Amino acid sequence: MHTLQLFSPSAFPTAGIDWGPESNRIVTCGTDRNAYVWTLKGQVWKPTLVILRINRAARCVKWSPKENKFAVGSGSRLISICYFEQDNDWWVCKHIKKPIRSTVLSLDWHPNNILLAAGSCDFKCRIFSAYIKEVEEKPSPTPWGSKMPFGELMFESSGTAGWVHGVCFSESGNRVAWASHDSTVAVVTAGKSTTISSLSSESLPLLSIVFITENSLVAAGHDCYPVLFTYNEAKGEIKYGGKLDVPKQSAQRGLTARERFQNLDKKASTDANEGVLESIHKNSISQISVMEGGKAKCTKFCTTGMDGGMAIWDVKVLY
Repeated sequence: MHTLQLFSPSAFPTAGIDWGPESNRIVTCGTDRNAYVWTLKGQVWKPTLVILRINRAARCVKWSPKENKFAVGSGSRLISICYFEQDNDWWVCKHIKKPIRSTVLSLDWHPNNILLAAGSCDFKCRIFSAYIKEVEEKPSPTPWGSKMPFGELMFESSGTAGWVHGVCFSESGNRVAWASHDSTVAVVTAGKSTTISSLSSESLPLLSIVFITENSLVAAGHDCYPVLFTYNEAKGEIKYGGKLDVPKQSAQRGLTARERFQNLDKKASTDANEGVLESIHKNSISQISVMEGGKAKCTKFCTTGMDGGMAIWDVKVLY
């Protein structure tokens, strides 16, 4: 394996990256408080600077479904909605500020290209309208609401007690799920009641969550393996579906008395395999991406981890 190109327009670390498959453009953001839109020209990706007008690091970025705009979450307690202004031939942005009170960690777009879900360090999951009249037509009513001027708050969660690391809309857009630092997974369905269903799992905090069907979710985080959750709308409950990375049991020979004594002396344990991760990823999983089938009938998804590894999972085999 060799590097084709480094996406490093500045000396500062890149914190977020997203690829638009239809337009074949890549957007990045980082601690230099700017975003860059990368366009392939020949065999080289050329960056275009996007001024976000923020005074803290950008943390996450996400293209809209139509790829005519993108959202950037930052430590400035706001979301920058960026779109291309044809008349001036540059990218400009508008800010969604209230009532965000801390760093924005995660973003996901509604299929209608208008609504945007955001998770932040103030323990809240929110849904905003990101309607830009300059680039799109007036939106149609949704179960989340009918009035959608730019920056309108359509939903705000309550009840969780941790940073919201991951947030995701379902394929229909009528359901949103989020994962918090208190190891809680929550789901809400749009409607008159908008009752929040939550489950406190026994796992370490989850960092990413995604729908693979309208009633099934895959999440992963500091436990280094993906897990399955199922949602029953009729009962309003979430159930833990188990680990999706089950290691194969390998034959192990017995330890000699000398080996046991050496392990006890060095590790304070007689188990030679203690502390060895049997999962595919050897560090926290930071992102889950649907590869095939979409969020309604996902057949394959991809996980990337802080160990530098990437794994592709076949849903049919896992079930």
